[in-house]
Amino acid sequence: MSVAPFPPETEFSTVSHEELKRAMAAGACTLVDVREPNEYEAGHIPGALSLPLSAFDPAALPAGKPVVLVCQAGGRSARALQAARAAGLRDIRHYAPGTGGWRALGEPVES
Repeated sequence: MSVAPFPPETEFSTVSHEELKRAMAAGACTLVDVREPNEYEAGHIPGALSLPLSAFDPAALPAGKPVVLVCQAGGRSARALQAARAAGLRDIRHYAPGTGGWRALGEPVES
C-alpha cells in the first residue's frame, strides 16, 4: 500500500516546500507550470510540464498521480486550481510560493 504524498485536500490545497521536494524525489506527483511559455523557458522547476494559464484546459492535465500546479508567486496556480476543481478534478494542489519562492530558497531551475 502506498502512502499519499500530501495531506488531505482542502478547498485551496497548498503543498509546502518540503512536501513538494519529497513527492518530486519519489516520483509521486506531476508538477505543472501554468506560467506563459517565455517565463517557463526563462527558468522552471526541474521536471515541471508547461501548461500556460492563458490556454489552460483542466482536461489536458496528466492523470495517474497527484498534480501540483505552480506559477511565479501563487496567484495563477490558485486560479488554475479553482478551474480544475470546478471541472470536477480532485487530487490536485498548488505550490503557493511559486517558482520565485523556489528560487528564493536556493533551489535549482532549468531552462
